Amino acid sequence: MNIGAFEIFEPIPEFQNLQVVSMLHPWVDAGNVGTLTLNRLEDYFDAKDFARLKTPGRFFDFTRYRPETHVVEGSRETIVPNTNIYYTKGTDGLPDLLFLHLMEPHAFAETYIKSLTDLLKAFDIKRYCRISGMYNAVPHTRPLKVTGSPGVEEISSLKGLVTPRQSVGGYTGPTSIMNSLNEELDKEGIETISFMVHLPHYLNFEEDYSGTARLTEILCALYGLPKDLIDKERGYEQYMEIGADLEYNERVKSLVIQLEEYYDNNQPPDGSQENSELSPDVEKFLREITQKLDGQ
Repeated sequence: MNIGAFEIFEPIPEFQNLQVVSMLHPWVDAGNVGTLTLNRLEDYFDAKDFARLKTPGRFFDFTRYRPETHVVEGSRETIVPNTNIYYTKGTDGLPDLLFLHLMEPHAFAETYIKSLTDLLKAFDIKRYCRISGMYNAVPHTRPLKVTGSPGVEEISSLKGLVTPRQSVGGYTGPTSIMNSLNEELDKEGIETISFMVHLPHYLNFEEDYSGTARLTEILCALYGLPKDLIDKERGYEQYMEIGADLEYNERVKSLVIQLEEYYDNNQPPDGSQENSELSPDVEKFLREITQKLDGQ
C-alpha cells in the first residue's frame, strides 16, 4: 500500500487511539537526544516496521546525508538514509504509537510534507508529538530544563516537568521547513505538541544521555509508559565524569558558576525579567539562544 511518497508495509495493523512521537534530524537533535529516545522506546516495545519513503533520493541529497556500509552476517550492505516509521501496539491501557524518524528534505519539501500529512490523516492519529534537543546556556549540574509548546501546562501529568515556551514575538530568521507539517496538522484539527530539552552548550556531547533520560521521562509521564524506560544513571555518570575534567578549566568553571546562579535565581514560570546579573558574554549568549528557540 502506498500513501503519497510512502510505502506502507503489509499487514497493516488496526490502530486504536493512535499517537505519534517524532524527531527531526539534524535541525533540533542536539546530542542525538531525539534519535536516542525513539530508539530506546522502539527497542523496549519491540517496534515493527510500518512505512518508509519509496525513493528517498528524491528528497535527500546523499552527499549530505551519507549512506553507510555495514557487514551483516558476512555480507556487505549499504544503508540508505530514509524516513523510517515504526509502530507498537499498546497494551494495558497504553496508546498505540507511531515513531517517526524525520529528516529535513533537500528537495521537493512540499511533496514530502503533504505525504506525511496524508499518511497521518489516513490512520486517524489523535496527537502528533515532536521531541527535540538544543544547546543552551544551562549548567550540567542542575536538572535539565524542558520547554513545551503552549498548552502543556494544561496536561496534569506534566506538571512540574515542563515549562511552557514563552514567545517574545518578532523573531525573523532561519527555521525548519518541517514546521509546515505542524501547521498542516493543525489545519486538520489534529493536536500537535512539542518538547525541547535544553543541553549545556559547553559540553556538546555527540550522544547526551541525560538529555535522553529527560525526554524519556516526559514521554513516560505523557503516555503513562513504564518508568523503567528512564535511564538516569547513564546520564548522571556521563555528566559527573565531564564535571571532574572541568575542575581543571578555570574559565569553564567560572561560566558554570554563573549559569548555576542564573538557573537557581532566574527561572520564573511566568517568564518575567531576571533579577541577578550575568556577565555580558553570557547575557549575549542567552539572548541569541532565546531568539533561536522562538524560531523553532
